Amino acid sequence: MKKITFLLLFVGVSTFGQFTTGVISLTGTRTLQIDTNATTATMTLTGSNTSWLGIGFGGSTMSTVTDMFIWNSTANRDYTPSGGQSTPSADASQSWTIVSDNVSGVTRTVVATRPLVSSGDFTFLNDSSSINIIYNQGTSTVLAYHGGLSERGFETLTRTALGIEDFSLNATQIYPNPSNGDFMIKTKSGLDKINLYSQVGAFVKTIMINDSDAVEVTINGLSSGVYLLELLNANDKSWKKIIVN
Repeated sequence: MKKITFLLLFVGVSTFGQFTTGVISLTGTRTLQIDTNATTATMTLTGSNTSWLGIGFGGSTMSTVTDMFIWNSTANRDYTPSGGQSTPSADASQSWTIVSDNVSGVTRTVVATRPLVSSGDFTFLNDSSSINIIYNQGTSTVLAYHGGLSERGFETLTRTALGIEDFSLNATQIYPNPSNGDFMIKTKSGLDKINLYSQVGAFVKTIMINDSDAVEVTINGLSSGVYLLELLNANDKSWKKIIVN
């Protein structure tokens, strides 16, 4: 039996001058989100808890990126790429601050912050400009050459202003994500219905909501993987992703 619990929440005043990529799905079950405000960049990165996890900024290859964040078995997180297949070198000054580093099942979720401008590092702009990144991961938490083609790639991340979409379904929050099948969906515009699909677009089920701002969803019997959520109300529609461990 599926369980849905409805909670009434107060909606606060929106904050303008903030930009987000939203949650971006990378290869496998990895995800990335980058948020900025007037002073700070916040990165939320998920991936395997048995691998080092790397994000490079400002290019599409190891030879063109100018800066990297790498979670690994050492305390260092801020790296300068060496080009080619050489291991990046840790910066003398570590600009990223780890806010949280949690493991749920096989997935690690890391939240880190740093100033928009940091000497020797990629400069984040607090606007809607795109961000070019590469991503990769290793075969263990010890920093070394990454695995095969499936472990690496590049993306151009687009961003939107939070103030513009604060009251649309695009601003919906889903947490925890990844989850074990129990997760919260919180909106600022009300939610009537959720259609659940597999990653390849196969319909799984419909969940009726009755115009709630927040709902606790428990899904039993789903295989581990990435699922698509089609969120709908009378005036709006948006797509989100949920990772089930």
